[in-house]
Amino acid sequence: MSLFKRIAHAVSVGVLLAGLGLGGPAVAENKKAVISQAFQSMLYLPLYVALDKGFFTEQGLDLTKETAGAPSVALSAVISGSAQFSLHGPEWTAIAASKGAPVNIIANVVNGAAVWIATTPDFKFESVKDLKGQKIVTGLMPTTSTSLFMKLLKENGMDPKTDVELIQVALGTEPGPFLAKQADVAVMYEPGLDQVVAKGMKVALGFPKAYGPYAFSAISARTDVDPDLAQRLTNGLEMAMRFIAANQDETVAIAKKEFPNLDPAVVEAAVKRMIVEKVYPSSVDITAEALKTGMDTQIALGNLATQPDYSTFVVKKYIDPALKMK
Repeated sequence: MSLFKRIAHAVSVGVLLAGLGLGGPAVAENKKAVISQAFQSMLYLPLYVALDKGFFTEQGLDLTKETAGAPSVALSAVISGSAQFSLHGPEWTAIAASKGAPVNIIANVVNGAAVWIATTPDFKFESVKDLKGQKIVTGLMPTTSTSLFMKLLKENGMDPKTDVELIQVALGTEPGPFLAKQADVAVMYEPGLDQVVAKGMKVALGFPKAYGPYAFSAISARTDVDPDLAQRLTNGLEMAMRFIAANQDETVAIAKKEFPNLDPAVVEAAVKRMIVEKVYPSSVDITAEALKTGMDTQIALGNLATQPDYSTFVVKKYIDPALKMK
């Protein structure tokens, strides 16, 4: 057989094998999935880091991020099947599961009670009891910031309805009335906290330090989610947690890209505060203690009747392999 014929024969065989899927190692296509986040929030930075750095892609997952506008809407997307995953407070998932919805949580995203109390510079704050009789700007219920604050008042023998005057406003708008001096105290999330700190306000109390590990926001999925999809997502988030711990400056840079309309100095201060105060977890693990602390708040407020069963509500079969990644 001439050289030309041998080459032609090799090419034709190669085409045939390729058509049969036998022409050498196949290139596996990435799986596709959708995650519905409650809001575009600085709290969810581990998700954005994983997307920005391509950690999900490295795990063979093409993840599309959608923003629902509310935790209940995000979770509904998972229950209906229009999204495989959702990101919000795990209490929404626990409440849905208690009513029979086939959902649980598979990975940690926020592990600190990311709420702070700020006051004007001249406000004397030595204990929670100093808030009695005060007007206080808070987020519109239902929201964890106001829920936690109300629980704090009750724990200190105060009635949120009679001992303080709550000025409830849309989430994210708390700095406005506070800086306009409608109240000397405000309860808020980031980046609102560092927005008012930049204007001279002071931090009186931080819930992350007060509560310690607290299951604040997590990834929810249906109990019948594709296990391979869930593992790929959890692995990508674990890579993001490790990256944040080792690369603070680049993490801040990613946050600035995600929130271009905010003052870069405020973004940097907020991210660094949440890293230092361990709001962002060191891994995707959710401990029984952290879950209990988070759910206790909802039980105290009457939103949840009992603690969810940790052994079935937190899906360790995805978390454990992710923790063992090299």
